[in-house]
Amino acid sequence: MTQTGRYHHGDLHDTLLQEANTLLSEQGVEGLSLRKLAERAGVSRTAPYHHFRDKNALLCALATQAFQQLDEMINRQLHQAGSQEGIQDFVREYLRFATENPEQYELMFGRTIWKSGEPTDELKTIAYRSFRHYAERLATLLAGRLPARTDSLRVAQASWATVHGLCRLLIDGIYVNREDIETVSEQSIALIMAALSQPSA
Repeated sequence: MTQTGRYHHGDLHDTLLQEANTLLSEQGVEGLSLRKLAERAGVSRTAPYHHFRDKNALLCALATQAFQQLDEMINRQLHQAGSQEGIQDFVREYLRFATENPEQYELMFGRTIWKSGEPTDELKTIAYRSFRHYAERLATLLAGRLPARTDSLRVAQASWATVHGLCRLLIDGIYVNREDIETVSEQSIALIMAALSQPSA
């Protein structure tokens, strides 16, 4: 039996993604290649190409997987309309996910795929869907609380941009240290909660 023969097709695909995530965390995008992935998974050098056409396809698959985790987080934390605790838990978990998985987060939102690469249709679908779910759930939470003529979509974009900006600062280590994560998280939650508490005009 060949090394590849140890795996069913679906099992090998999952194994390759798991090993690719490990390589990505250890060596970054530059250190990830299909050849290294084959060596890490213990399969022939051609085996990964049956699942990923090239490195761009592999990176898109990793980003897609990360967006699926984000979408699950959104649905889990924000599923209860009117729950401010859901917002608090979501922001904390979002910051934690980004800072514990900086390479994956960079793939999700960085230049490697969206500007320098070629995002797959699957990646674009899950990326847009995850934000749509966030915007829809936030709109439900904000119902009756926003000043007149305020666009809930713009509020969703602004609040997400705030959290995303904090993630970038934390990941890049520009202005804050990792031990400040909880403090920064609490401040970002306070800002969002202040916006949510504004009565309708």
